[in-house]
Amino acid sequence: MIEEKFALAASDARDPLIIAFYEAQAEHRELGTHSHARGQLSGLRHGLLTIGTDAGAWIVPADHAVWLPPHQRHYGWTHGAVEGWSCYISEAACATLPDRPCTIRTSGLLREAVMRASSWQGDDLTPEQWRLAQVILDELRAAPVEPFGSPMPRDPRLVLIARALLDDPSDGRNIQEWALWAGIPERTLSRRFVIETGFTYTAWRQRACLMRALEMLAEGRAVTTVALDMGYDSVSAFIAFFKRSLGVTPSAYFRRT
Repeated sequence: MIEEKFALAASDARDPLIIAFYEAQAEHRELGTHSHARGQLSGLRHGLLTIGTDAGAWIVPADHAVWLPPHQRHYGWTHGAVEGWSCYISEAACATLPDRPCTIRTSGLLREAVMRASSWQGDDLTPEQWRLAQVILDELRAAPVEPFGSPMPRDPRLVLIARALLDDPSDGRNIQEWALWAGIPERTLSRRFVIETGFTYTAWRQRACLMRALEMLAEGRAVTTVALDMGYDSVSAFIAFFKRSLGVTPSAYFRRT
């Protein structure tokens, strides 16, 4: 039965309005690049998920979800054990939903509504189910966008730098060295990073570091190990960076999630 639901979610069928799933996975899982006609909202109750597109990559911690509009090519992977849910929304119903990928903070109402919908079967919704589906759409429209992403630049020279930093955020080269490596004037690099991503080079790099740190911590690595791998001279400096970014220390963050 679950295979039939996944096949329906991957099709371009207009009905039902939403198709929801709940899954618990005990280990790492990778999802190859793909797309589907429906919009997709994927969230977690426990664990950490990374989803990426040609435009950027998004970290999905617990109590958050990532939204992907219809036909958006994407890939992803989980970090260790996760407990999560997904909601596939018919293309016609996505007209008033965000038109680009983003990470949102999920309300308790949204999570519980999707959890309830994950038990539904068949192509038709009852009047009660239709009303709950509308609540899910309303909660998605109202959800605050959260900064767990790194938008990718478009200039091929900047893409080289961005991908290198995502692969190894601890790379110690400064902006002048990156500009020389990529064959782009430093002033052009600084200016185009802001134009194409909305962030300065320094701010973008910090976001890349934060994403990788979250991934490593979710995989169970010690804070000291993560701090050193991120290139920090001391654990306290890394903890201060983490707290400035997310408002809590790493240990408090993962206790909360």
